[in-house]
Amino acid sequence: MGAPSRGFVRMSPSGVLDHGVSRFAAVLARAADAPTALILLTGDGDGLILAGASGMPPEWPRPGNTPSRSTLAGLVLETGEPLIITDIRDDPRVPDAAPAVDAGVRGYAGFPIHHEHDGILGVCNVIDYQPRDWTPDQLAAVDEAAQACAEFVAGQHRADTQRRFLDALLRSLKIGVAACDENGNLVFQNDYARELSGRIPVGTPIRDWAPHSRVTDLHGRPLPADDLPLLRALRGERLRDTDLLVNIPGGHPRTITVDAQPIIGAGRHHLGSVVTVRDVTEQRRAGRFRDVDQAVTEALANAGSIQEAGPPVLAAICDGFGWPYGEIWLVDQEAGTLLPAAHHHTGSPDIGNSATCDPNTEFDPGDTVTDTAWRTGRTVWAGHEPGTDRVRLAVPAPTGSRVLAVLSFRATAVDDPADPLISLLAGIGARIAEFLERHRADELTLALHRSKDDYLALIGHELRTPLTSITAYVEMLRESDPDTVVAELPGMLDVLSRNSAILRTIVDQLLDLAALDGGHATLTHRPVDLAAVIRAADAEVHPAAEAAQVSVKLDLQVEPTVTGDAARLRQVVTELLGNAIKHTLGAGEVTVRMTRPDPAAVELTVTDTGLGVPHAEHDRLFARFYRSARTRENRIPGNGLGLALSRAIVNLHHGSIRVVPTSGPGTKITVRLPADRSEHGG
Repeated sequence: MGAPSRGFVRMSPSGVLDHGVSRFAAVLARAADAPTALILLTGDGDGLILAGASGMPPEWPRPGNTPSRSTLAGLVLETGEPLIITDIRDDPRVPDAAPAVDAGVRGYAGFPIHHEHDGILGVCNVIDYQPRDWTPDQLAAVDEAAQACAEFVAGQHRADTQRRFLDALLRSLKIGVAACDENGNLVFQNDYARELSGRIPVGTPIRDWAPHSRVTDLHGRPLPADDLPLLRALRGERLRDTDLLVNIPGGHPRTITVDAQPIIGAGRHHLGSVVTVRDVTEQRRAGRFRDVDQAVTEALANAGSIQEAGPPVLAAICDGFGWPYGEIWLVDQEAGTLLPAAHHHTGSPDIGNSATCDPNTEFDPGDTVTDTAWRTGRTVWAGHEPGTDRVRLAVPAPTGSRVLAVLSFRATAVDDPADPLISLLAGIGARIAEFLERHRADELTLALHRSKDDYLALIGHELRTPLTSITAYVEMLRESDPDTVVAELPGMLDVLSRNSAILRTIVDQLLDLAALDGGHATLTHRPVDLAAVIRAADAEVHPAAEAAQVSVKLDLQVEPTVTGDAARLRQVVTELLGNAIKHTLGAGEVTVRMTRPDPAAVELTVTDTGLGVPHAEHDRLFARFYRSARTRENRIPGNGLGLALSRAIVNLHHGSIRVVPTSGPGTKITVRLPADRSEHGG
């Protein structure tokens, strides 16, 4: 006996008859000499599914949810025995309201499809629309067809089971799998492939889908249809470990590696192609981070200065992440600004005007990303620049509470989450700070030795020369007869007085500098008319300027008030004007300009057309005892203490003083002071 026939008669889930089963039904119809043959198979439940048919009239209603018990095939399935009917109108076994009656069926023969291992798999049915006395040969043909169908259906069931296992396996893999047929139409795509590339309906031509593909090359450029892995494999290529990018909507680009190959049938005919996709974002990121870190370490280890280390450091970062531009700015603590140290440009045409390592480049205060990283000591990641796909990124190089430098980048195709990338760049920033500190310590050691040498030179030259002159004249006074002394005494006294004044000036400046540095000097803090201070200093240096044929021009665009010590500020302006006049050989010009760059600050700039100072000496110009090479070559008098005193005074006024690079001859020095608070609402 068979299993009870519960459930319904339905079409297959696809709603389409199986072509192979329908051909089998056609053979069955011819063997039984019947106009119609139907093959119904057991489904996943207890019902029947119409799998194949031959000669089924087009007006027949397609099976829907017809209860199996009300059908003739259901009787066969229920009893497990053949059902032979000459005329269903006279046969009491026919269920009430059987669909076959309404369909005009008269003769019927149905045999169960038995399989020794799988039980009853379905029913082979032959139908006539006239009463029919079935011959033994016809019934034997149906029986034999049922047995043959059993092997066929059992094979299909096993193949279906294997296919289901394979589908479950492919769907569970964390590897994307997709395949296309010989015409380039998609025939399979597992869940992980859909997650990466988006859902593509089965049957879609891959070439038509190409314009909507998320897949790009490693530079973010869309792949042409012919370069899609499935179509390349269909042409006979075999791809192995080919890296590409996938742009996931709402997420970061993912790096994938692709293997693809053709599916080859008999006679070397290409049946289609298959591709497997693995997400290797984490592995590639780790490798990229490691390579960038190693390249930065080597660049810092082999460089003698940040100007030398900067370009390879930036190249390692920019090339490693595919970014078009990077730069390093050094913090000038005294001047309170950023100075360019290095840059790297990949040649991208849309970068525009960017800072370079040209020493004449001044920091643009409008660069809020770099400025914020400098002032806060934190990494700043800004949004996209207007009209571009670039983002801005700035990383400080801190030591303690100070920032020594800032790395600034324009980035594209950022496929790395912020936290790991920022951690890597923060580590690089810390190593650059360590590099700067170490080289700063070396420079300080050298500066100490130079300071000792300069001090000895001061003793040996600046002090010895006037002392030698004084000693010589004292000896002359002792050895000369009284009449000669009386005649030459006025000239001798002038020489003694002049050289004594030189010595006194040097001693006074050294003591003054020591007092300022040690905090023992007393400064007043009153409102100071800075324009009046400048005019007084100009009047003081006027005789020297006139004698040197140097004109001094005042360009006082504003006349602000600052808080401080008027005498000390006049000392600074007088030193700057005197220095500019001394270094302008022959007819020349010194310009004093005062501006208000912002409400809280005043800038005083002294520019001359003289000898100028080489850029390499800018940092040393305000060191005590330092005299530039050009100063020494031209035998310009001085002791290297005036500018050191000026810087100490400006610092005590909470300001800054620095040399500003110029493209032409001469020197430009800027003093920046806080404006009086009452002038800007403070």
